[in-house]
Amino acid sequence: MASSPRGLGVSRRFLPQQATPTALTSKMTCNKYPRICRKKGSPGPDCCKKKCVNVKTDRLNCGKCGRKCKYNKICCKGKCVNPMTDRKNCGACKKK
Repeated sequence: MASSPRGLGVSRRFLPQQATPTALTSKMTCNKYPRICRKKGSPGPDCCKKKCVNVKTDRLNCGKCGRKCKYNKICCKGKCVNPMTDRKNCGACKKK
């Protein structure tokens, strides 16, 4: 019998796999568990198509899920605005 690198004589494929916290949360989607979007480090508090987003700043979900901003606009406070012409958002959100 050939021994493993550790000298245990047991192949690694027979050792039990441990679930990591990342593996557990990757199986949890916000459509089933909406609170995961409010966890620290989440991209946003809102759930759109099984992904955590911030509808106040997300260009693909601006103001509500599925509302996309056009290519020349950004999402500021849930509204699509043109940063080149908007006086309240000159160049970026909240910049006058």
